[in-house]
This record gives sequence, C-alpha cells and structure tokens, in this order.
Amino acid sequence: MRVLVTGAAGFIGSAVCDTLVAAGHDVLRVDLLIPQAHGEQAEDQAARPDLARLDVRDAGSWADRLRDVDVVCHQAAMVGAGVRVADLPAYAGHNDLGTAVLLAAMHEAGVHRLVLASSMVVYGEGRYVCPEHGAVRARVRDEAQLEAGRFDHHCPVCREPLGWDLVDEDARLDPRSSYAASKVAQEHYSAAWVRQAGARAVALRYHNVYGPRMPRDTPYSGVAAIFRSSLEHREPPQVFEDGAQMRDFVHVTDVARANVRAVEAVMAGDTDDFEAFNVCSGHPVSIRQVAEILGATGGITPEVTGRYRPGDVRHVVASAERARTRLGFAAEVTPDEGLAAFVHDPLR
Repeated sequence: MRVLVTGAAGFIGSAVCDTLVAAGHDVLRVDLLIPQAHGEQAEDQAARPDLARLDVRDAGSWADRLRDVDVVCHQAAMVGAGVRVADLPAYAGHNDLGTAVLLAAMHEAGVHRLVLASSMVVYGEGRYVCPEHGAVRARVRDEAQLEAGRFDHHCPVCREPLGWDLVDEDARLDPRSSYAASKVAQEHYSAAWVRQAGARAVALRYHNVYGPRMPRDTPYSGVAAIFRSSLEHREPPQVFEDGAQMRDFVHVTDVARANVRAVEAVMAGDTDDFEAFNVCSGHPVSIRQVAEILGATGGITPEVTGRYRPGDVRHVVASAERARTRLGFAAEVTPDEGLAAFVHDPLR
C-alpha cells in the first residue's frame, strides 16, 4: 500500500515510517519540522531527500502529495501539556485546523482511509472505584488539597481513598489541557468526516510513549526522557507528588506496530467506520517505579518531592482488551524490559 505519513520526522512518526517500510509498504513522508519538536535538528532534517517539508494547514500543498495514496497515517501535532491560555491558538491551529484541512484535501483527492494519532489525554482522569460504593467520577483536584499533600481522590460518600481501574475506549472524554482538547477535536473531526465522506478511520490513543530517538529537551519530552536527562547529569530524578501516580508506558516500537496493524485493518475493512483503540503495554506502572527502574542502572535513587503541577491527573491506566480482540495488537515490550534498555537508548 501507498501510505502518506504526516509528522514523519518526529519521534513516533519516524518509527512508524521505519516499520511500515519493513512491512513492505510504500511510504511518503511529510513534516513541518517545527522547532518545538525537532530543536536544532530541524534544518538538518529539512535537507533529507525523502522528506517533504509541508504545513498540514496549507490546503494548497495537498493535491500532488495525495495522488495515488491509499491511506494517511496522521502523526503531525503540537504536543505537550499546553497549560497556558496563550497556547490555545497554536494547538487549535496545528492540530485541529490542520486535521480539518487534511481531511478536506483527502476527500477531494479520493483518499478515504485514515489512521489518526490520538492520546490518552482525551480521558482526563482515569477510572476510579470505591470498594464499598462502586465507580466514582473523580473531580479536578484543587490546589489546597495538593498543597496539603493529599493527592488521592476520595469517595464522596465514605471519604475513603479511591482505587484506580482500567479505562476502556467507551469512557467519557474529559480533556484537561489545550493539547487534550485538541486531540478530542481531532477525533470528532475525523468521525464527522467518516460520516460525511463515506470513509473509514481509526484513532489510536497512545499512552506514555518512550524509546529511541525520544526528544531530550523540548516541550515534547515525556517524563521518561526528563528522568533520563537527570541521570545523565548524575542527579536524582525528581518525582512529583508521592510517586504513586499510575500510568501505562508503551515502547515506541509497539506504537509503530500498532500503526501498521491499524493501516492494514482500516484498508481491509476490519474495523468499524470510526473506531478508537488504546495503545498501551497492558502493564501498569507507577511514576516512582519508572524513576527507580531508570535509576537502578546508575545506582541513583529518585527523589520523591511532593511537588505537583496543577491540572495533572492522578491515575490513568488503559485497558488493552479492545486493541487485542478487534485490532489484533498486543504490545511485546514490557515496561521492566523497555525502561531498563531506555537508559542506553539514543535521544534526540
């Protein structure tokens, strides 16, 4: 198949391209090469003969690029927390307007198959359960609570701390940042396009992705890369709150495999017209454990600081069941294996 990949020079996009090529597909690569994602390497990437520098928001750029394309794998996006109000136009522009322009151009070119890079951030908080009173929707934690070191959510009836449970794809969407809101909008635009254009799309909700070529010191840097940078300076990783926040860390090679499977499934009609899937390892891990696994190689003990970031969610851990049964995807790299190896992986 002929696959056009946006954001093809990025951390995840480049891994997706490599895996698509290894699977025998013809790959067209486009990327705007924004400094936030590529830093000082942006201009070096621009010289690559196999990469077209293209802004997804530019409607006039798409006609030639989409000729003879079977499916688009849309990885391009502004990421990061997006906690400032001033960030809103950038997220809305790159992510939402960019996706809308791309979808309109795809329809005009007769390309009606899409794999969209979405994110776990669309859920906001994860799923919480009180042993006595069942499922409870968690409210936003206020700063007075966080300042007092009370990080857990509590049952509104008995006031006991809530336990976490797996979040499946039918969970309520509750974005808590500019980035999260833009990812929800991307999914909604894609679902509307599917209905209006007679198309088919898959949204892959990535959880915490890590691995080789991860950005080192950009807004795109995830917590694993931040911990890595601390260790390289022989400093203890700084763990926020009490370190008990639960997440799912998924290796970039598994994310790339999920994209290839999604490309093949959406082309074969093996999915619903619009369907979302969690892309995760299926092995929950706490943030403190992540820091401990990474620090073990160099004998550096993480520092649990009790500091917090307003707007952070306490727990969000995915169910891998739908991806396994409907998409035929299961991660191969566990966090124990992958994070231990990540200590030595090259970063950008």
